[in-house]
Amino acid sequence: MKAVKQALHVATVPSSVVCREVEQKKVIEFCKACIEQEKAGSIYVCGCPGTGKTLSINKVKEQLLSWSKEVGLQPLESLALNCTSLTNTSEIFSKILEKLNSSKKRKGRLTPLQHLQDLFCQRSSSNSGMMLLIIIDEMDYLITKDRAVLHDLFMLTTFPFSRFILIGIANAIDLADRFLQRLKSLNCEPFVVTFCAYSKDQIVEILQQRLMNLGCNVFEPLALEYCARKVAAASGDMRKVLDACRTAIEVLETELRDSSTKEQPNSVTFDHMDVALSKAFKSPKVDIIKSLPQHQQLNKSYLETCKTVHVPAVGSLEFTEMCRVLSDQGLIKLGQSKQDRLKRVTLQIDILDISFAFKDIRFFKNCLEDY
Repeated sequence: MKAVKQALHVATVPSSVVCREVEQKKVIEFCKACIEQEKAGSIYVCGCPGTGKTLSINKVKEQLLSWSKEVGLQPLESLALNCTSLTNTSEIFSKILEKLNSSKKRKGRLTPLQHLQDLFCQRSSSNSGMMLLIIIDEMDYLITKDRAVLHDLFMLTTFPFSRFILIGIANAIDLADRFLQRLKSLNCEPFVVTFCAYSKDQIVEILQQRLMNLGCNVFEPLALEYCARKVAAASGDMRKVLDACRTAIEVLETELRDSSTKEQPNSVTFDHMDVALSKAFKSPKVDIIKSLPQHQQLNKSYLETCKTVHVPAVGSLEFTEMCRVLSDQGLIKLGQSKQDRLKRVTLQIDILDISFAFKDIRFFKNCLEDY
């Protein structure tokens, strides 16, 4: 049981990433072309959470590093950054500069971005021929009001002596659409690779791949198929699948430990999985959402929603206070801004928890369906 739970842990990296071969091939072919031609390029990888984006790109990086050595090219350098660890959005340029130019002192009072722009405007003997693969995960966090950081970041790939491949990973499928036209006008439009939600059959294949080398059948086939079908219908989030399967094992372990009879099943059944899935789609946040006053549950497109459903809207001061309450509860995150109306609001919980909390309340269920 311990070995199975370890194999199904979200932090356990499988030997190969199945069901994402097409997406990986697109990224690899793009990167190989850039490396062989010694030119910069950018890729935007998007998809819902739990669709294998980061896992796939990490596998791509390993393959590219091996390939560059095998064909006799100058070793490919790499830099992986997660934007959630940055103290501010512009720190991304400092991180890139450290990787490219850690041994040199900056010129005058140039900012890290300006230093990079200066570096890529002239041929450098130290960087000549060297290619750098930069992987930026959680790129959604770089979104600012004017999106200047994102624009400047992709613009770096257009400089004459730029020698890096930028791969940005984000959960926002529509992020590219929101700034793609601007990037196109700046001649730095990225190559877009979309990761769709996993289907039921893909989820089953991934689970089988993770369990195939354990030499034991812990799950009844019907239990795995039920889990795959349930999550595929809701979100296709593989992390939900892994969590549910691990929980199902724990349900079985508890049953075996507490039972005095020998007739208990020694594998995860449909009933065990049903209990696990109920827990997976229910969290403490759901109870918090359910207990909130009606106005505090309407936090997206508030005024438009109130107008559509004929609910009187509260004033701006009261609405701001309600947002602070939601932030204190850990349901949303409010960005930094002197003006309340300009503060960026980020959802801090799974959208599935919201849907689950409102599934029996027709009023809010209809609101969600409209948006």
